[in-house]
Amino acid sequence: MWRLPGARAALRVIRTAVEKLSRAEAESQRPAGAMERAVVRCVPSEPKLSLSFALADGSHKNMQRDQSEPLGRVLSRIATNALKGHAKAAAAKKSRKSRPNASGGAACSGPGPEPAVACEPVVKLYYREEAVAEDVLNVDAWQDGAVLQIGDVKYKVERNPPAFTELQLPRYIMAGFPVCPKLSLEFGDPASSLFRWYKEAKPGAAEPEVGVPSSLSPSSPSSWTETDVEERVYTPSNADIGLRLKLHCTPGDGQRFGHSRELESVCVVEAGPGTCSFDHRHLYTKKVTEDALIRTVSYNILADTYAQTEFSRTVLYPYCAPYALELDYRQNLIQKELTGYNADVICLQEVDRAVFSDSLVPALEAFGLEGVFRIKQHEGLATFYRKSKFSLLSQHDISFYEALESDPLHKELLEKLVLYPSAQEKVLQRSSVLQVSVLQSTKDSSKRICVANTHLYWHPKGGYIRLIQMAVALAHIRHVSCDLYPGIPVIFCGDFNSTPSTGMYHFVINGSIPEDHEDWASNGEEERCNMSLTHFFKLKSACGEPAYTNYVGGFHGCLDYIFIDLNALEVEQVIPLPSHEEVTTHQALPSVSHPSDHIALVCDLKWK
Repeated sequence: MWRLPGARAALRVIRTAVEKLSRAEAESQRPAGAMERAVVRCVPSEPKLSLSFALADGSHKNMQRDQSEPLGRVLSRIATNALKGHAKAAAAKKSRKSRPNASGGAACSGPGPEPAVACEPVVKLYYREEAVAEDVLNVDAWQDGAVLQIGDVKYKVERNPPAFTELQLPRYIMAGFPVCPKLSLEFGDPASSLFRWYKEAKPGAAEPEVGVPSSLSPSSPSSWTETDVEERVYTPSNADIGLRLKLHCTPGDGQRFGHSRELESVCVVEAGPGTCSFDHRHLYTKKVTEDALIRTVSYNILADTYAQTEFSRTVLYPYCAPYALELDYRQNLIQKELTGYNADVICLQEVDRAVFSDSLVPALEAFGLEGVFRIKQHEGLATFYRKSKFSLLSQHDISFYEALESDPLHKELLEKLVLYPSAQEKVLQRSSVLQVSVLQSTKDSSKRICVANTHLYWHPKGGYIRLIQMAVALAHIRHVSCDLYPGIPVIFCGDFNSTPSTGMYHFVINGSIPEDHEDWASNGEEERCNMSLTHFFKLKSACGEPAYTNYVGGFHGCLDYIFIDLNALEVEQVIPLPSHEEVTTHQALPSVSHPSDHIALVCDLKWK
């Protein structure tokens, strides 16, 4: 276990020492008198602690013991294990000596002395050079820095060292697209951990690059070459096409380093699709905005559960190459697009649970964002925020139908709806949800903001349902931004499945909707539900009314918006959408160069 000085320069010195030696090399080059490691994992919420160490015979011991057990019992068990290990080693040695030689004779010319009967080794635990009493409980006995002695061998106790609990590389890797490993740490922090990337040596390479330890190669000394990338994220170049990647990483906590691990990609780097629809947009978002601005993204990323159906492949997106609808392919594009926006707030719709945890969180976390997720049925909503600018103060998510039925806040609306049983039944069948997160500025704690995210009902004839859902959403957001956190501004993102000509959009922008609006009969007279609605806010579409934010073979139109509170926020910049030529390069969306059937909205907002 290394101790890390405060200076960052020392980190690089240690990085070289840690990463240039494999575990085997570290063992072979251990200085005389250096102690072995005994790793203890002890968590208050768990009844047992684990103890892991290697005995002198080479066997590795992993013990699970009650935290409330007296130390003496563990030491006794260790002594017994050590004695058994010694006996096995002696028996193996005797067997080798008595094995016949090549000529058929005995290996030894005559009887030798009988091996001495092994005695149980002395096993003690010391802390600060004093023996720990055997009646001390395990939870108190096994302290970091203690020394375990088994016979003549001493072990330095490392209690709760940083450790990876999960480490995984993507299954599909493309040149020009960031490779973001999924990792989880216990007792550690990714920012304090060390990373080093390697790539396969090209076929025919005779020798590895200078300084690459041969032990890092699983098959031959020329299998891997070291890159110059020492960060968590690696972006392969065209020169890497056809090669596998390897990540060597060491968990850290800012003071200590844990056991290093290596991970090889199961696939080779594939060629990328060339220019993507978002590449030109990234020219406007090369850097993170200053503190006064909030770069906001709203994006329906197309759930895998919808993209991977026969209906999608043959009816909705027949023009899209089948491989471009595969999740592993689309995730590369989604990660590159989102990370390239350098956003402060990202609101996503149609997010599969596994995509959130296995793809979006690792990628966006590596670029400084943290996220929360709200499931709907088969997919859900995700909101990410930049950790250097915001902290998550609270969450206030709701399901529309549950809130409408049970929250007194919507009592008046429900009383209007019950007068129309057919419409009420349809509204209460919908699973749509609203995600509401209250963020607080890390630079100025008096600055807070309410970020709402939703995906309204999709059916073209569901206009009246979307009106009801929006009324519930705005009443709930008002409760959060006025009652719970008086006066905080609102950013409301989403796929609202409504063009600017619809009643829903009219309601949001104008603050009211009359009872005779045509959308109250959007699904025919049987489900008509005439009512007038009003809301409190003064909202504006930050990105205006683009010609379309959804472009598929049979439809194109503006369905997505970033609504902002005009009393507190103003638009500094709207990132231009892809040109029509870029959108239609492969006929429509999604395509090999665009991962969704929607287009992300991106704008820089400013506090007033």
